[in-house]
Amino acid sequence: MELGNSLAYLSAGIGAGLAVMGGAAGIGRLAAAAMEGSARQPQALGDIRTTMIIAAALIEGVTLFALVVCILLAVK
Repeated sequence: MELGNSLAYLSAGIGAGLAVMGGAAGIGRLAAAAMEGSARQPQALGDIRTTMIIAAALIEGVTLFALVVCILLAVK
């Protein structure tokens, strides 16, 4: 195995790990803010939940895209 391939696998693994950690941190902060908002204003729970689910789906989409890019860079 060449050094270039080894570095590609290493960088893809580090990139994938950073992408997953960033997505997890984003969803965690999103959920914390949604819980705080619903505690402050319980009558807006439905709107807060809908907005939270849409934002979480967007964060997951970006994380999945980053993982696919890392996998493609490793396979290349």
